[in-house]
Amino acid sequence: MPPSILRQHAPIFAVILRALDPALTVAVGLIAYVAYRPEATFEVYAFFLAAATLAILVVFPMLNLYSAQRGVTFAEELRSLLFAWISIAALTGAALFATKSGAAFSRVWVVSWLAGSFLATAGCRLVLRVTLRTFRRRGWNLRHIVVVGAGTLGCTLVQRLRATPWAGFNVIGFFDDDSAKVGTLVEGTPVLGDASRVSAHVQNCEIDQVWIALPLRAESRIREILTALREHSVEVRFVPDIYGFHLINHSFTEIAGLPVISLTETPMSGANRMLKMAEDYVVSLIALVAALPLLLVIALGIRLTSPGPVLYRQERVTWNGERFWMFKFRTMPVGAESDSGPVWSRPGEPRATPLGRLLRRFSLDELPQLLNVLRGEMSLVGPRPERPEFVEQFRRQIPGYMQKHLVKAGITGWAQVNDLRGDSDLSQRINYDLYYIEHWSMWFDLRILALTLWHILTSRNAH
Repeated sequence: MPPSILRQHAPIFAVILRALDPALTVAVGLIAYVAYRPEATFEVYAFFLAAATLAILVVFPMLNLYSAQRGVTFAEELRSLLFAWISIAALTGAALFATKSGAAFSRVWVVSWLAGSFLATAGCRLVLRVTLRTFRRRGWNLRHIVVVGAGTLGCTLVQRLRATPWAGFNVIGFFDDDSAKVGTLVEGTPVLGDASRVSAHVQNCEIDQVWIALPLRAESRIREILTALREHSVEVRFVPDIYGFHLINHSFTEIAGLPVISLTETPMSGANRMLKMAEDYVVSLIALVAALPLLLVIALGIRLTSPGPVLYRQERVTWNGERFWMFKFRTMPVGAESDSGPVWSRPGEPRATPLGRLLRRFSLDELPQLLNVLRGEMSLVGPRPERPEFVEQFRRQIPGYMQKHLVKAGITGWAQVNDLRGDSDLSQRINYDLYYIEHWSMWFDLRILALTLWHILTSRNAH
């Protein structure tokens, strides 16, 4: 197979994929119909599948599922595909509700069709990726590129491209204005000349893309290179030198027709926010119902062993710096801070009652915070909330401390399951909290919840 055959026929492959998705969806629907034999006539289901096909033809392109996925991880593509099918499911439900035709369809068939169609389209893309990776490892379907800038940013770029050979980028060489580098190897890649020679090299060699990896201060040089490259049909990519900044969940968007780089933003927006809310409400409600007998026993024990209220309210800070009253089972005598003022609790808290120490040892005093989750003030998973007095103190002492408030405070978090609780090192805890925000996913949340059960039994530090 010639190396260029895939590129030459790329439009044909794109058309095939656009036709394959609806075809797979219809096939899944037919298999489900034969398997379950629903009461309604086949014509009813055929109309449903026709409408679904139209929805796919509209929704999938809107979510860029037919755009070039070179360099995009399968997890990212799968996330977009899942969101597309959630959108189609919502549109389907709304249509059935509006037409009052939901009773005509088998619920088992609808669920099987949705799940099967998602798995079929995901499997199709997985096969396509495996096939393309095989071709690229054999030197087929590569994009030959040169990099302008052999500095730290350019070296990092080449390292990352080499670490992902499945993306199919072949780095031919560098161009750099540092004469000492010309003719040498940088990261095992030859420096072919200064930046002014890029245009001539593109004209004389088969180069697909030029990647510009120059610092932001080199604006005038970047303009000169872009002007020279206008004479060629080569693709030009600019790698912004933003990675020296401390980034939190950064993204690239377009606002009012202008490209915008968000250096710091919350991951809780759009579909992510809806998924997080669904996770919080469903899991916390199930946990609250399951733990109800234990809650009643603890409440009775507190009432019988220590005078005062069962629950203890304390003001804390959550998402966007908003304040709320966090609930806990009372583990100390009333007025425990009347002399000392607000202080951090310590491991083996001496002020705690005997029952309070037991509750704190197994974090059972935190169970009432399920109510805070249901009230929308907290999440099951997130950075632990702090008292306003300490927030004002730590925001000046700990770099990045306030960025933990880009998400809702949580009952448990990534720092806590790594045994960073109570009076543990605060700077290290913040690093773990920021790592959680940068890498948030629903699967990460579920992992943390599972680890929490283990760390409740093994952690040496109390809240």
